[in-house]
Order: sequence, then C-alpha cells, then structure tokens
Amino acid sequence: MPRQPAPDLSPRVSEEVRQTTCYMCACRCGINVHLKGGKVAYIEGNRDHPINKGVLCAKGSAGIMQHLSPARLRKPLKRVGPRGSGDFVEISWDEALATATAWLKPLRETAPEKLAFFTGRDQSQSFTGWWAQSYGTPNYAAHGGFCSVNMAAAGIYTMGGAFWEFGQPDWDRTKLFMIFGVAEDHDSNPIKMGLGKLKARGARVIAVNPVRTGYNAVADDWLAVTPGTDGLLILALIHELFRLGKIDLDYLIRYTNAPYLVNAEEGAEKGLFLRDATGTPLVVDRRTGQPACWNADGVQPDPAADCNGHKTVLRLMAERYLDPAHAPEAVADRCGIPAARIRAVAAELARVAFEEEIVLNQPWTDFRGQRHETMVGRPVSFHAMRGISAHSNGFQTCRALHVLQILLGSVETPGGYRFKPPYPKAVETHPKPHAGVTPGQPLDGPHLGYPLGPEHLLVNADNSAKRIDKAFTWDNPMSAHGMMHMVIANAHAGDPYKIDTLFLYMANMAWNSTMNTSEVMQMLTDTDESGTYVIPRIIYSDSYSSEMVAFADLVLPDTTYLERHDCISILDRPIGEPDSMNDAIRWPVVEPDRDVRGFQSVLLDLGVRLGLPGMVNDDGTARYRDYADYMVRHERRPGIGPLAGWRGNGDGIGRGEPNPEQLQRYIDNGGFFTSHIPEGAQFFKPWNQGYQDWAVSRGLFDKPAPYLFSLYSEPLRRFQLAAEGHGERQPPERLRARIKQTLDPLPVWYEPFEDTMVSPEAFPLHALTQRPAAMYHSWGTQNAWLRQIHGMNPLYVPRKVWEQHAFSEGDWAWLTSAHGRIKVPVARMDALNDNTVWTWNAIGKRRGAWALSPDAPEAEKGFLLNHLISELLPDRGDGHRWSNSDPVTGQAAWFDLRVRIEKAPPGPPSEPAHPAQASPVGQGPATLARHS
Repeated sequence: MPRQPAPDLSPRVSEEVRQTTCYMCACRCGINVHLKGGKVAYIEGNRDHPINKGVLCAKGSAGIMQHLSPARLRKPLKRVGPRGSGDFVEISWDEALATATAWLKPLRETAPEKLAFFTGRDQSQSFTGWWAQSYGTPNYAAHGGFCSVNMAAAGIYTMGGAFWEFGQPDWDRTKLFMIFGVAEDHDSNPIKMGLGKLKARGARVIAVNPVRTGYNAVADDWLAVTPGTDGLLILALIHELFRLGKIDLDYLIRYTNAPYLVNAEEGAEKGLFLRDATGTPLVVDRRTGQPACWNADGVQPDPAADCNGHKTVLRLMAERYLDPAHAPEAVADRCGIPAARIRAVAAELARVAFEEEIVLNQPWTDFRGQRHETMVGRPVSFHAMRGISAHSNGFQTCRALHVLQILLGSVETPGGYRFKPPYPKAVETHPKPHAGVTPGQPLDGPHLGYPLGPEHLLVNADNSAKRIDKAFTWDNPMSAHGMMHMVIANAHAGDPYKIDTLFLYMANMAWNSTMNTSEVMQMLTDTDESGTYVIPRIIYSDSYSSEMVAFADLVLPDTTYLERHDCISILDRPIGEPDSMNDAIRWPVVEPDRDVRGFQSVLLDLGVRLGLPGMVNDDGTARYRDYADYMVRHERRPGIGPLAGWRGNGDGIGRGEPNPEQLQRYIDNGGFFTSHIPEGAQFFKPWNQGYQDWAVSRGLFDKPAPYLFSLYSEPLRRFQLAAEGHGERQPPERLRARIKQTLDPLPVWYEPFEDTMVSPEAFPLHALTQRPAAMYHSWGTQNAWLRQIHGMNPLYVPRKVWEQHAFSEGDWAWLTSAHGRIKVPVARMDALNDNTVWTWNAIGKRRGAWALSPDAPEAEKGFLLNHLISELLPDRGDGHRWSNSDPVTGQAAWFDLRVRIEKAPPGPPSEPAHPAQASPVGQGPATLARHS
C-alpha cells in the first residue's frame, strides 16, 4: 500500500524576525517583520506592544505590499518638462542637495518668509518644526489644519486634551459608549479591541453619524444625524441633563471653573472672570455668602451664585441651555433625529452615569492636599473624530461634546474618558505662536501654539497676516495647527505676499490633500507675464510617485517605513495608554535597494549646508551624523530628548543624559518603551498630586501643573471683547459680527457657512467622504492587496434620492455643487441619512500616478469630491470671500459641501478626466513576484 505524503503543517515563514512600528495608519502599532533571504516576507502584530497587543488590521498586514510597491521613487529627480507633466531626469544626491541649498540659502539670508515648508502625516513634527524654526521661516505647519484641528483645539481649550491621540475611553469599565462622526481610519486597532471588550460585557454603544458603516454598523443604536447639526444635537442633550438635574455638581465644583463668577459690568472686563487684586478668579463662599478666591483654604464655592449681578459660569450655562430653543422638540427636524429619541439618549446617559457609578477602593490625594479614600467614576464615555470636526461650526461642536462629558463627571474618572501621557496639559502651558522673522536668524519661537487673546495673533499693524496661510489672524485666531489647505491658493494670489519656494513633505496637495483640486493643479502650473511660474520653485519629498510629485521641480525620494529611522516621540503626540507613558521607534529592518534617503536625515544634511543653528557645531561641521543620531543626542532642554526610555546610564526614564546605547535598547525591547503610572495616580490626573509628581519625575512637566477644566473659555471671550471695541488690537470691521457670533465662551451652534450662502433648493443634499478601514491615506492606491478591497468608489445614495431619480444598478450621475460638477458611479445605500450622499475618500487617482495602468479602476471609476469644494466661500456681496474654514481654528470645512444629483450618460470614465501624467517610475507589473 503506497505511503501518503507527510506535508509540513507548520512551515517556517521566516529566518529572522525584527520588531518595529507600523506606519500604515496613525495608530503606530507594534509589528513583527519576518525576513526570508534578507527580504520582507510577512508582517504580523507584536503581542507585547502596549498599543495593539498583537492585533493587526488589513492595512498593517499589507505593509509588505507598500514596501515592495512599484510606485516607490528610486532616485532624486529634476523636472525637465512642464510642471504637472511628470517629465523628469534622475540626478545624484549631491546635485539634488546642492540645488536645494542654492535655492534656500539666499532666501534665508534675505527673506526667510519666502520659504513655505508644510508637511503631511509625517509623525515627526517636533523635528520638522524645529528645522523650520532654525531656518527662520514663519511658514510651517502640518496636516492638522486640513484634518481635525477642531477636535484637538476644542479639547485643549476646554479640558487640556481631546479624543484619540490625547486619550481614550476606560475600555475595561465603560458601560455606555457614544461615538460621533467616527470612521474607521484613525485609531482602528485600539477601538476595535475596545469595542470587543464592550460587546463581551454587554455594554451599550450609541453611534451618531449620517453614514452607518464600520463601528457605526456594530452599534446598538444609530442616530442618522443631518451633517453639520451634531452640535445642535449635543446641546439638546445638555438641555435635557440640566432639565433633569442630572449633572455632577461635586465634580463641577472641585474640578472645573463652573463656580467662577463672570463679570457683568459694562466695559473691557465684561464677560471675563471676576478677580481679586492679584488676578485670582473669585467664587462665592457658601460659608459667608461673600466673594472669595477659588483656591483659598477651606472655601466652599456656591455653583449657582448671583453676586450683585455677577453670575457663576454654571448659572449662565443653565440659563442658556434651558432655553426652549435647545429643547429636543426645537431641534429635531434640523438634526433629523426625533425628539423622543434625543430625550431617551439623554436619559440613558444620566441613568448610567449616576445609577451605575463605579467606586474603586483606591486612596489618592488631590492638589489641594485633600485625601480621598476612593475613586468615584461615571461609566459613560465618548469618542469623536473628523465627522463633527470638518465643519465651519466644528470647533464649537467639539467644545459642546467635551462640555457634555464634563457635566456628567466622566472625564478622568473610572469608566469614563482618560488622558494619555503627556496629556493632560492646561492650555496656558502650551506655547504661543510666533512669526518674528530676522534674515539669517532662527524664528523668534515655535510656529504653532494656543493664543489666549488678541495679543497672540500673528498680524501686522494693519491686520495683514504674517503667515502665508493666514493662520492666527482675525479670520481664524485659534488656528493651532496652521491652515495647510490655504497655502497654495494664498501663494498663487500673492496674498498676503508672494513666496519663492514651496517645500512639501508627504502632502499630496495636487490631489486628495486639498480642496478645489482641479484649480489647485492649475495654480501650481500658472505663469506670470514673463513666463515664470507664479510659485517659482517647488521641492517635494515622498516615498512614492504620487500626483504631487509631477508638480515638483526637485524631488527628494524618501524611504519606506521599513527602511528608515523614525521617532514616535512624546514631544510630538502620545501613542500610549492611560495607565502608562509610551514612545517608540522605527529602524531599518531592511536596507533600501534604491538610491533613496530618509527625509529627516536629508533635512539634517540641508541644515548643515545652510549652517542652521542646532545642526552645526561651532566650526560648521555636522552636529548629528543622521536622524538616528539626532534621536539619541538631541535635547530640547537639559536631560529631555526625543526618546524617554533608557536615558543616562540606561536607567533614566524621561530624564537623563543622552545614552549612546539607547536605540539598541529600544530594538531589544521590541521597538517601544513603557513606564507605568502608579495605581494611585492613574485617574483624576489634572488634580491628582500623585500623578503630577510622577509626571515631573518623567520629564513631562518641570513642576506640578494642576488646573481646572474650562466650561467657560476666557480666551474666546477676549476675542469677542476686541470685536466689541475693547483693547489695543481691533479686528477689521467686516469680521466683528462673525467673531462675536462664533467665538462665544460657552459652546454655541450656528449654521454651517455654506448652508447660509448656497441655496438649499438648488443644492438640497449634503455630501461627505470618509476613509475606509483598509486605506488610511492615498498611499493605499499602489498596494496590490488593498486595491482588491477598494479599487473604485461609487457615490452612495439613500433610498429616497435613489427612487426620486429612478436610478438603477450600474448607473452614473452628475454631482454638482456651487463650485463645479463631476461624473460618478452610483450605488444605493439605505443605512444613510435621507438627505446625504457619500463616498470613500482618496480612492480616485489621476492617470500616470502611483505606477498604475492608464485604465486602472481608480482612474476610470474612482473619483474625488474634492473637485467640488472650493477653498473660498462665495462672495457675500462685499467683495470679500472667507476661507472655507472654521472661523475659530481655520479647520477646512469640507463636510459642509452641498450638492444636487441627476442622471448622467452611463459608463466610465469618471469626470473630470484629467490627462495622464508621465510616470517617473514607469508602470507596475501585471502580477507580483512571490518569495520562494
């Protein structure tokens, strides 16, 4: 009888495993990279990593395809054809760096502001910002102004942190989880793991989103809110909590400015806090009925006091939000949510918060020196992202959501929202923005920050902007992340001034990382009367042949994330957990097989050639060998550097001298570092003396910095006062009414600007985009595995609209906005707000980009809504056009888009069908080679 073969049921998938950090989205999960024959063969999650604990999504696993992509740039490129054509010649690094130096050095010595340096999702913004500051240009920012600065800034101004990177729900204890405007692209693995815990315990999930996909699809309740009305809904929930008396008064008195008295006297102090002679805010002491300093020994604040007409913050809130205008019945039609459902959600929030409170038998001492024997928590938590942020009312909507969770007492308590170190940090501890330019010298301070009043604006005496993007002006005074989406339009218009060189890194601003895409491409190629490009020089760095590459004059090719050093630093943004401080690195698990260099090391090289302070020694030689050397030896202040782990002799945590063996210690530990917070310091972080002392020991603060949450925001009121005619700095007349309306110190809702400027009869539908779970970024386009999941994107149409226009499967449609028209494939989706259409973002591609074939489905059947969105709102009749942005932070308001739809002739291609760019990397193969 013949013997059966004995198959190897557990073949070795690799000969070596190297551990690093994923870069397929912004989660920064730990990964095990399996090598076979010295090449990447397989990627899996690192079970020991604090972020993902071994879980890895489709994007992370597909990183091997990103690393092997045929779209990878291979060598520095110099443009030889017209801009946008994609015609380049390969050059050496010596020539590329000499060219860049020849362009940048004269600018630094004469007019540094004529360099505009902006980056995308590079995750090294403390470094790139430091480089730009050393160069001396005021024109630096990253992707946040286009993405979700409303969420971050609203959180910082309200409570010293925000959702996602700043913190997360207490997944182990939360009993009710409510999410607003969350897609699947950010923080995907931790949220999926957290939702798994909630589902296993039977906790309830409520989703608020016009679109029911992903996390919203697994929620127990779905509220199909009308886009742009989330703030109206949240304020109705607040109305109900006040009406029911379901707010945590003890929490509000102890940890917020709810009992502060607000000055009611007419004049320059009206609406600011009532203060004593030392500037300390006053409350009414219940023991005496008289004003007293909020932090005086033994003071017992009265949260509802009215002292000679000076009312407390909480009293002002009750008066505002109990107004019938905020009742569920008053907002239901605009929100698209029945009043009964709004009341039911509010009642459930209150019930879980106050009837299912959590008590931990964990003693702790607060910053006042008072010892508490237990930690009491409200097991209600929230999460929100771009869906409520990318509106012109997004800042106040995000503020409202933060205030909602504070009223419930569910921030930094067991079961609620918890900060991740280095947060929480009061807004007052953050830097202020700077734009002081001196030729040949560094900028006078950090570019970005958090203004506390008009004195921190970056404007000249005539109110003209000091920055090319017009961030930190009266138009957008609190634009903490800059306004990257306005750079090209402003530079093209020469408003507020012309620039010489646009320097971009990993920012696909000729396609999906911009609004008004077709016209932006025209701006990049426009010439003046002499035939010179309006934007004279463009330097671009990327790893792949994106649409933006074709518009560069000089291309500096970056590595893939598996071929370079990266620093996931606490100086940038936290990656950790609420119970620990964490940072991580990337390192070259394989060496590049092309003539490419890590962008951060290239910047250091340029810094040496330009003689930038901090990058050269006294004799002009390089201070740092490369970015890896910088990661170890750079110090922002004595003993504090980019990496927190294994400092000094290897025992230092957060503080200590540079350790030459530091990177190896990270590599030996799986690419990350963790320092756990003591149990008694894990909650109530802003007020917990144990946490404050631990944070000082770890270098997060130099001294304890407790603070109170700001239900009422004085910085906003200071801008209102200026608009009312007070103070030395005054806004232009055209903006006074808008500032008074939108920069309210208490959360307020107003209609999205496009709704007020575009006819709802002519454009009856809202149009949205969201990123799919399998594709965080336009990078996914060249990924052979991920393309099979999202090779095209239809416009999803609700049943009502589908039937109204008699659409059928396979139909195409014209989608028209006040700005333009595109042709798109359509598909029916019933789990969708009745007056909303939507699509996946960044799927559609321009022919010739990403090494795709000319007839790739991404070009034939993929499309961008960006073509329909202008970076400027329509003229209001006074000759002035506002930027299509939030008036507080400058966040791009691309979710305000209104459209109409009608049938189009069947069949591709989608329109606008731009002609193909030449591909400097050729076209990818039809099939991929496999490892043996």
